[in-house]
Amino acid sequence: MTTTGNRRMRTIDIVLCGLFTALIAVGAFIRITIPTEPYPFTFSLQWLFVLLAGFLLGAKMGAMSVAAYVIIGLAGVPVFVHGGGPQYIFRAGFGFLLGFIPAAFVIGVLSRGLGGGSRQKAGSEFVKLMIAALAGLVVYYFVGIAYYYFMYSCVLETPAEWGLGIAIVGCMSTFLPDVGLCVVAALLSLRLRPALESARKGVR
Repeated sequence: MTTTGNRRMRTIDIVLCGLFTALIAVGAFIRITIPTEPYPFTFSLQWLFVLLAGFLLGAKMGAMSVAAYVIIGLAGVPVFVHGGGPQYIFRAGFGFLLGFIPAAFVIGVLSRGLGGGSRQKAGSEFVKLMIAALAGLVVYYFVGIAYYYFMYSCVLETPAEWGLGIAIVGCMSTFLPDVGLCVVAALLSLRLRPALESARKGVR
């Protein structure tokens, strides 16, 4: 009986992992281009699904679903905002995609056991989920900006300080919308997490 239960749980987790990989890919095509100078930045719904992957799948499975998305894109499937393929690593903005992976892990670690409380505890649960989401946001932006700086200082023939300035200006244009997605993801997690846990246990 235990073996069957474990097999069922693994199957559910694999299916959910694949689902969120697909949702992150879909999120790349739901986007708004922000005309920052000299290079435009893009706000998309990818971050929303990365947040939900961390909240609902946990640290390991959430990070795995995001990593699978990145690998699929690098393999040549055009699932990134600007296409796909191994050459994508030479784009200065690729670091933000890489940042999704540790961000999902951090979100999963910090939100473990949250989002399934009673209505009376919903307020405190929401605050804790927001803390996890914002911590993941910091990780996501840190990795993205660090990669930007590396590309401009070591790869591209552009002053590193200029590249860092572009990254910071671009991040300022997307930061508040991304915080808004943190709020949406935390609220959705409060609703979805108890149902998901019941499904994992085979309880309707």
